[in-house]
Amino acid sequence: MDRLLTLLEQGLAQRGLDAAYLHGIASIDLKAHEPGLHALASHLALPLLFYPASHLNRFEAHLSHRSAVAFAHSGCWGVAESAALAMADQYNGETKLLITRQTLGPATLAIAH
Repeated sequence: MDRLLTLLEQGLAQRGLDAAYLHGIASIDLKAHEPGLHALASHLALPLLFYPASHLNRFEAHLSHRSAVAFAHSGCWGVAESAALAMADQYNGETKLLITRQTLGPATLAIAH
């Protein structure tokens, strides 16, 4: 969870936001059992949502880049950005990436509105 939290704090600071801005944490359903995601959501008292690749692929046109490696492993061209966009769409009905894919080791983060 530490890398995810550090990445999140850096991303929020980069845009002058705080954690109160967040509606939740999202990822692909293949990561539903990753303890770091659950720990982060619990730590921040936010809902944790998982989406199937078929749903995330609806946001492909909005991605800052497409990863063939990610697609080979998950069936999704960009998990972090697609999941952020899917959550923004669910809560706001519109999608815009505020922070494109950021990485810290194996952790990735994107923030959308």
